[in-house]
Amino acid sequence: MAENILITGGAGYIGTVMIPLLLEMGHAVTVLDRFGEGDTVLAPCCRYEGFTPVKGDARDEALMKKLVAKADIVIPLAALVGAPICAIDPINATTINRDAVAMLAKMVSKNQKLVFATTNSGYGVGEKDKMCTEETPLRPISLYGTTKCEAEAAILDSGNGVTLRLATVFGMSPRMRIDLLVNDFTHRALTDRTAVIFEGHFKRNYIHIRDVAKAFVHAMTNYGAMNNNAYNVGLSDANLSKLELCARIKALIPGFVYLEAPVGEDPDKRDYIVSNAKLEAAGWKPDWPLERGIQELIKGYTMIRNRRFSNV
Repeated sequence: MAENILITGGAGYIGTVMIPLLLEMGHAVTVLDRFGEGDTVLAPCCRYEGFTPVKGDARDEALMKKLVAKADIVIPLAALVGAPICAIDPINATTINRDAVAMLAKMVSKNQKLVFATTNSGYGVGEKDKMCTEETPLRPISLYGTTKCEAEAAILDSGNGVTLRLATVFGMSPRMRIDLLVNDFTHRALTDRTAVIFEGHFKRNYIHIRDVAKAFVHAMTNYGAMNNNAYNVGLSDANLSKLELCARIKALIPGFVYLEAPVGEDPDKRDYIVSNAKLEAAGWKPDWPLERGIQELIKGYTMIRNRRFSNV
């Protein structure tokens, strides 16, 4: 059934992949974004009658009330994403990542659907060899993780919303981000042929951007059964250390040489493994294994060979 979907921050890394999919499914999609000068990443969507771009800010309460009133589904993607950019701009990180979402949670009525992208970085540093589930206490170690966890709590406390705790996302997007770990390491493997790894034993989970979009669609479609719950979204066979990730990349780019630094440390201290069993039990499964995503990135980096698309 076609529905009216409001997406904030839709011109970003995830939105520019998900919005064409939703339009192709027949939904009407309103996108609120500040649309940087000359930003045409959603230009191909203008051919759809159901596509409505709105230039504005997700913190504008009067504008948000007007837009939410017309929506069947609300997907807040507007955020400063990642620990580095949030550390640089803590005021915007707090007001966009947390306050704007808490405001939305109060606006959305019980007959509307709210699906929110948060992050599994809220797990911080997990216990060795113990899977983090949705019941694991959240212990974020960055402002980014803290603001996203607080936004998630506001939604779940409202009693109406599905929250998706995304693993580290990878894959090609019209609004590309090269700073994400798989994207970054693959880019280094192709351009520099080398990488120096700090604290290579730190583990994380990974998920392809198109499987993220698939998870949003799944939550929308199965909202009644999934409502008022958090779900980890990741590849169950990709709880990998940084060194293990490099080995998987090297298998596809044999000339890649990586070394673990004997001194120094990574400012990002996240280290955890994640169970995605809850979402899998709800009927979702991924289509993009890690190797398929790396092969996609290899094609993409034939066209992109610079740092224009880094988040910071």
